[in-house]
Amino acid sequence: MRVSKEASGDGGTDVIVDGDAGESVRGPKRLVEQAPLVGPSGGHAVRSRRVTAAPQRLRWRRGPTRNAHLSMPRLLVGLDLAACGLAMAIVGELSVRVLVAAMVTLLLFAVGGLYRSRLSPSVLDDLPRLAGRALIAGALVTTIAVFEDGASGRRILEFVTIFAAVCAVLRAGGYAVVRWTRRHGVVGRRTLILGAGELGGQLAQTLLDHPEIGLRPLGLVDDDPLLPEDRRPVPLLGGSQDLVDVIIDRNVGNVVVAFGSLREPSVVEVLRSCDRLACEIFFVPRLYELYATSPDMEMVWGIPLVRMRRAAFRTQAWRLKRAMDVALAGLALVLLFPLLAASALAVRARVGSPVLFRQQRVGLDGRPFTLLKFCSLRPTDVAESSQRWNVGDDERMTSVGRVLRRTSIDELPQLWNVLCGDMSLVGPRPERPYFVEQFTSRFPRYMARHRVPAGLTGSAQVHGLRGDTSIADRARFDNYYIENWSLWLDCRLLLRTVGQVVRAAGR
Repeated sequence: MRVSKEASGDGGTDVIVDGDAGESVRGPKRLVEQAPLVGPSGGHAVRSRRVTAAPQRLRWRRGPTRNAHLSMPRLLVGLDLAACGLAMAIVGELSVRVLVAAMVTLLLFAVGGLYRSRLSPSVLDDLPRLAGRALIAGALVTTIAVFEDGASGRRILEFVTIFAAVCAVLRAGGYAVVRWTRRHGVVGRRTLILGAGELGGQLAQTLLDHPEIGLRPLGLVDDDPLLPEDRRPVPLLGGSQDLVDVIIDRNVGNVVVAFGSLREPSVVEVLRSCDRLACEIFFVPRLYELYATSPDMEMVWGIPLVRMRRAAFRTQAWRLKRAMDVALAGLALVLLFPLLAASALAVRARVGSPVLFRQQRVGLDGRPFTLLKFCSLRPTDVAESSQRWNVGDDERMTSVGRVLRRTSIDELPQLWNVLCGDMSLVGPRPERPYFVEQFTSRFPRYMARHRVPAGLTGSAQVHGLRGDTSIADRARFDNYYIENWSLWLDCRLLLRTVGQVVRAAGR
């Protein structure tokens, strides 16, 4: 696999990934870096540098010099399925109840995080959760079976007990294989350490001394290295602004954030620039010496690491979000067709033609798209349409326009934007390019809102942040939504939006 960069026509950079089959995949551009500059008033504004990242997870060839990686989740699933078969053979029963008990047990294993990849796997760490979840599954199925056949209930308990024991034995062997392959360089993930201080140097040396952890330190990244050059176990590969380029150029699979010269707000922006890259991110918690570890944390020779939550759009559940968007938007267009038709006739009669108002907005990855609305006020020129902030109190607005805006009916044509893929039902509300440029200069977190598709409604809107309200607060709510996204969160925001529409909270 080869990763190369080409200059694009608009001054950005495209990343070209050549796969094993020889095909090329061009990743979409996105704004990934906030670079400080001096504003006209002498203060600091923020300017975005456009680079690219491939949104899909890259695949690496196996080999000691490659970013090879043994898929631990697949290995563990295979071992547990083998344990399930062995347990059935030992018990000597293959019935519907036993199969149900096995399925419930495996489901509880998955929910309990027993199939996640780990740096320091140990069967002794797994044993309490393996046994506990197997017995819970057995108890659930036995409670149903015992009313029909007590002997069958006992065989189910025997099965789950043997299943847990065999799982522990097979996992012990599997973990030994994982450690051996890592120690001998068969597999391993290329790793960068963000922060060239004492802790960064200690982590790099630890990873070199203990290859069984599976992380191969390539170098340090820091703007102002605190560790002298003669004490660095691995070379310095650049500053924080070079992180994305280093990850792409060197096929990096992991980034570990240690304490360095970067302040925490800068670290947030740097790590957000890696959202679309095929790498996992760990960070050492502050005051880690006093930190109480949990089973979900990783330990690297006494140093705890917290695995950064995978960006929402890199999860399998994100595909369901798009399916939900298409289904609900299509259904809403059908059910609301009489309302849409009546609104269009009212706009045509009182406001004039055209009925739909088209406006450029900024969406996913900073790309513009054409947003649709019912026309509630006819702008005098293009400048007013693109640069006037709020027209809610304009004297030229007709009674029809006020009703449409107050009830948010004017936003309903955006259901078509959702169907076309320009927007989602839930996400940060899109803004006009003129204001995006203004807000990006004043609010460093604003551009991060564009990591996901724009939404018909959003977290900021259901919290009352509409019209002339704080842009910083809007960006905070939108970024919180992105970091904590779930399908249930989308459902909650949609239900709260319906409540606001019923109360006519639009402006």
